[in-house]
Amino acid sequence: MAGLTLYRGLTGLGAPLINFYMQRRLASGKEDPDRISERRGVASRPRPDGPLAWVHAASVGEAQSALSLITKMLRARIDLHILITTGTVTSAKLLAERLPPRSFHQFVPVDHQRWVQRFLDHWEPNLAVWIESEFWPNLIAETAERNIPTVLANGRISRKSAANWRFVPGFISNIVGEFQLCLTQTEEEAARFRALGADPVKCVGNLKFSAAALPVDDAELTAVAGTMQDRLRWLAASTHPGEESMAVEAHLHLRDRVPDLLTVIVPRHPSRGAKIAQEIAAQGLRVSRRGAGEPISPDDDFHVADTLGELGLFYRLTDIAFIGGTMDSHGGHNPLEAAQLDCAILHGPDMANFATVSQQLAVAGATKEISNAETLAAAVADFLNDPESRQASITAAADVAQSNASVVDHVIEELQPFLNALPPGNSDARA
Repeated sequence: MAGLTLYRGLTGLGAPLINFYMQRRLASGKEDPDRISERRGVASRPRPDGPLAWVHAASVGEAQSALSLITKMLRARIDLHILITTGTVTSAKLLAERLPPRSFHQFVPVDHQRWVQRFLDHWEPNLAVWIESEFWPNLIAETAERNIPTVLANGRISRKSAANWRFVPGFISNIVGEFQLCLTQTEEEAARFRALGADPVKCVGNLKFSAAALPVDDAELTAVAGTMQDRLRWLAASTHPGEESMAVEAHLHLRDRVPDLLTVIVPRHPSRGAKIAQEIAAQGLRVSRRGAGEPISPDDDFHVADTLGELGLFYRLTDIAFIGGTMDSHGGHNPLEAAQLDCAILHGPDMANFATVSQQLAVAGATKEISNAETLAAAVADFLNDPESRQASITAAADVAQSNASVVDHVIEELQPFLNALPPGNSDARA
């Protein structure tokens, strides 16, 4: 416990620095000014009566994984309410649109002991479920000290992270040892958690396989499809800096062979949309930007879809998708979102965050790996010119996604004893 005591002391003394850091995040748009007090543990709504489960998911990817689990938990206990916490503005906006009745969102408190205590004093959760691998020591320790059952679902830890944690073995064992159950994505990760001190540990598969398809506004789908007409097109999804310029270079390689080609870019962070559009226009290319309300015109080479929560729209409008975050140490984004929506999938060499998923897709022949703009252009051209190959990739990807869709049922089966042990509440509970 010495490591935890030291951590608590450092975070306590560092409160002024934490406040300064939060103000910087606020100024850069990374915090919600109307809800910043939630980050200090101040609740913005009352606690509902009856049993309350708390699900923590770090950001958008984890939150999307949690949605199917939340729905199943609410069905398992009709008197249950669920609080889900995340730490990003984008995840809060996503959840505001997609959370089912009897569930609601709050921002997770910064890991300062007093703020954590304030959070737990108000919410008094009867069960805590952590998604994936964001381990906040004060939050986990304070939850355990209140005898709140805590489960890790969809646990993930890389070989590198596990090796780094072994430099502080007592510290990490105190953290992961607080979980009454660890459910991991792979057997390799299960072994790593056991080595770090977690017990019991079970591998039930990757919860991301069970996530529902990204939503769409049907009216917008019809409207945008009309502006695209029958043009050949492809999508660069969830891109990071450097990947947009690669997409531009790939487009330039392709446009002599495909003169009517439309390239759609959906940046991972919509706030970058204006800058991306400016850089494209500076190369003499025609570009429209959805965030500015600009419709796609027949002369556009590019459309930058810099809006939040519309990736499902553009996956449905294109059947060739490059998955961003895969070119430069970001670990990649979820390829199953594209697989569920009938896309042939391209990605770069870094799929570390989805290693098992990407391996299954590769074995099925559902993906192509690219290394630069030239190989990206070649892969897009192959799919554009060979509809049979494109459809084979689409079908293989959909089969992989469908064959793993039951993971959430395995997770619920493991959670059922914890749900059964919750105190009784009002079976007519409402959100």
